[in-house]
Amino acid sequence: MMVLILQSVPAGVRGEIARWLIEPFPGVFVGHVSARVRDKLWEKCCKHKKVSGVVQIWSTNNEQHFNMRGHGTIRRELVDVEGVRLVRIPQENAVLMMTDIKKI
Repeated sequence: MMVLILQSVPAGVRGEIARWLIEPFPGVFVGHVSARVRDKLWEKCCKHKKVSGVVQIWSTNNEQHFNMRGHGTIRRELVDVEGVRLVRIPQENAVLMMTDIKKI
């Protein structure tokens, strides 16, 4: 299983990725592909100039049963802590999120 999340992606790139994966939500692609296809899709997304950010999550044989990687402008930091992959909200984004919550 693989999930590919793209930010600011043009329709042409979405169409190319939709050949391999389904798109249940705009910019979110899901499917089951080989490791080679997964890596080729990753390369295509990272090399495309109009894709501002991409996150890829896939099933693997580790303690968490998944791995992930990110490229470009993404709001969260993907960190590795002693072999465990975690997501950290950078301090600037945390402050912005708190101001948004106070408005509600």
